[in-house]
Amino acid sequence: MNISEGLTFGLFIVFILTLLFIDLGVFSRKNHEIKFREALIWSAFWILLSVAFYFVILWFGEYIHGVTTLTQVKEQIIKYHHPFVLPEGITDIQAVTLYNKNLALEYITGYLIEKSLSVDNLFVMILIFFAFNVKKMYYKWVLFWGIIGALIMRFLFIFGSSVIIQRFEWFLYLFGLFLVFTGVKMFITRNKEDKKIDVSRHPAVRFASKFLPLYPRYVGNRFWIRNKKKKFLFTPLFLVLLVIEFSDVIFATDSVPAIFSVTEDPYIVFFSNVFAIMGLRSLFFLVLNVMSMFRFLKHGLSVLLTFIGLKLLFNHWLKEIGFTTASSLYIVLGILLVSIILSLIFPEKKDAKEVNA
Repeated sequence: MNISEGLTFGLFIVFILTLLFIDLGVFSRKNHEIKFREALIWSAFWILLSVAFYFVILWFGEYIHGVTTLTQVKEQIIKYHHPFVLPEGITDIQAVTLYNKNLALEYITGYLIEKSLSVDNLFVMILIFFAFNVKKMYYKWVLFWGIIGALIMRFLFIFGSSVIIQRFEWFLYLFGLFLVFTGVKMFITRNKEDKKIDVSRHPAVRFASKFLPLYPRYVGNRFWIRNKKKKFLFTPLFLVLLVIEFSDVIFATDSVPAIFSVTEDPYIVFFSNVFAIMGLRSLFFLVLNVMSMFRFLKHGLSVLLTFIGLKLLFNHWLKEIGFTTASSLYIVLGILLVSIILSLIFPEKKDAKEVNA
């Protein structure tokens, strides 16, 4: 990590943490149930902020790696296999402009992929809260700390994967095969109803039960308490947090490799992950209210994962025929739009009992 990378990354982390704690300290002083209107406003805020960051990279992307010359741009293209070619006879400024444009496209494409795949994760989170009988007023508190943990996990996963990919390029093919398998499996099981989570058999709960002192009931929004003997005991709410973190690790094995199909630059992968995760909490409450509207979304996600896996497997040949970052963006948008439009045109038919109820 050079000076420019360290400074850029440090400023980004400070910015994100500031937003998180402003949200917690100013807007979330009291635990309360998040209604549709509040969730919609916060979702719009995070989406606008994510789009604004696209323009930050478009105008100032060279500061991420300290790229200022044509030679340095060429080095970055070789190092991270960016899918674009520099025209002959261009100046340093023109090369940096093209470089920034490609970085911005990689970021926004990665963001869309992560955002769309996170929807499936949200359904699991909803089941977790239902299984543990958590009061709705505490959802936001648990999700806040869940996001903090997810950011740390993603940082380790992304930069660790990047080191491996830089040394063993064939590792991307394993990612590709895994994503194709996951996409096909998701399509096959698309119509199966989500099963209730068996709390007692969940790996995170079983691990915690063996190694942590547990308190048998909820105590407000507290994750642990101290009893009369000054001994720390963890509440069921802490177990909920553990299960959510465990679930995020599982889902990261899908989403992070998916973004590596768009860019091998770990900073761009991390930025797109962070903005998608930051908006996950408000999106959770939206999905909670409209989760039955998009019946074909799971179909679209399965096609999306399969496409991304195939892109990783055939990336070399795709580059030769002129497949660019913009091409990936258009296909990702197309898959998502088709699944949403089909869901609105052909809504799920309700049983006669539900209609008459």
